[in-house]
Amino acid sequence: MYIGALRIELYMPQCHNLKEKRQVVRSVVDRTRNRFNVAVAEVDKQDLWQACSLGIACISSSEYAARETLSRVDRGIRAMGRAEVLESHIDIFTP
Repeated sequence: MYIGALRIELYMPQCHNLKEKRQVVRSVVDRTRNRFNVAVAEVDKQDLWQACSLGIACISSSEYAARETLSRVDRGIRAMGRAEVLESHIDIFTP
């Protein structure tokens, strides 16, 4: 069993308050969950208007499959165009 974790840093210059940020983040989180069947949570920068850190996790039977799933998630979030991706990092763990 392999556990894949993706941390992705987003920048949303169009947001001018927390309400606007929450709308963008909720859209990205919901679309990502539904499209890729992964766990997604906002893990940092909850009080900043234009920044967000998302944590995304998946479980797979192979390291390759976990890494490929998270790479597709990364590309999918970038393609949404709702926020700029400043940084992303994939880690694979084995229990």
